[in-house]
Amino acid sequence: MKRGREEGSSDMDIQVTEAEEEAHPYAFHVSGPRNVASPNWRDLINSSWKDENYKRTVIACFIQAVYLLELDRQEHRTEENALAPKWWTRFKYKLTQTLVDERDGSIFGAVLEWDRTAAFADMILIRPSGAPKAVLALRGTLLKGPTMRRDIEDDLRFLAWESLKGSVRFKVALDALKLVAESYGSSNVCIAGHSLGAGFALQVGKTLAKEGVYAEAHLFNPPSISIAMSLRNIGEKAGIAWKKLKSMLPSNSESQATNDAEDKTSIVGLRNWVPNFREKTSVGLKKWVPHLYVNNSDYICCYYTDPDGGAQDKNGDDKENRGDTNGGQVAAKLFVMSKGKQKFMEAHGLEQWWSDDLQLQLALNNSKLISRQLKSLYSLPAPQPTHRM
Repeated sequence: MKRGREEGSSDMDIQVTEAEEEAHPYAFHVSGPRNVASPNWRDLINSSWKDENYKRTVIACFIQAVYLLELDRQEHRTEENALAPKWWTRFKYKLTQTLVDERDGSIFGAVLEWDRTAAFADMILIRPSGAPKAVLALRGTLLKGPTMRRDIEDDLRFLAWESLKGSVRFKVALDALKLVAESYGSSNVCIAGHSLGAGFALQVGKTLAKEGVYAEAHLFNPPSISIAMSLRNIGEKAGIAWKKLKSMLPSNSESQATNDAEDKTSIVGLRNWVPNFREKTSVGLKKWVPHLYVNNSDYICCYYTDPDGGAQDKNGDDKENRGDTNGGQVAAKLFVMSKGKQKFMEAHGLEQWWSDDLQLQLALNNSKLISRQLKSLYSLPAPQPTHRM
């Protein structure tokens, strides 16, 4: 609801306030994409969603909307002046669920679904080909307000345990994705995230893939486990300090059960992200190919483009990731942006992914970190030895 005019306020004061809201740096018309069209009846013939650039742009906007949902909440914005809705209504989607962290009440994700009513109003009679029926979008770390503590806690959890399954956000996101996948079918939904949100999106998507549910995944600036690997490899003293730090960080029940083994083999990289799995049916293995968007100047995710792929396990204890890549099939679509040396905040930002001058290079299995660690996604588990009684 609009607030009533305060006593003594003038029309000029109200106009200034409205102008300030219109010029907010996070308003869609200020910082959103410039050359992206709203869906129209022409999409019934030739869908914009078939264009990879359009799809990337819109999904990045959905993630930005999640950041703004939390900022709107913190700044007590109403439906009249909220910033977030413009980032999804432009594309004929509607908000059907917000994902809330019970620890601090912050919004860290949202489910957006195709809005048939809004589409009909613009003579779009059917959903354009390629447009998902539902998108689960997850934001990254927000260094503002009460949510900052929980965001950083999960960042540290990832660095320490190489897994986010111990976080309450993981279960909430997994349940949300399962629900929309059951409602619309996995081929009609996708999961997306930026930074920490990309870490959750990859692990949630992988968990469902292990169950034979393959949701399209778009991961912007996903964190690389090689950060933790680098810290552990700088020396013995640093290793001792790292163990002390780990003991102070949030625990992960899954990791605690195998603490000793994890300390010995953790440097193999994405092992905890993409383990072996067998499709439940006997038809054979299906492909789950996440889309990764990385910037060479972003030290959070740049290890994906490192030709050496980070440190190798000196003992060769990478059993989980041995084997072929199912006949050389693509393990992941890696989109790399390189503009030379950039400041970290620019290279790690979400806004770059809808910029007009964006130039991406598509790399397929060119990163050893991806090809070595994701290849187990398509490999059958090694046969277990038979023990006689």
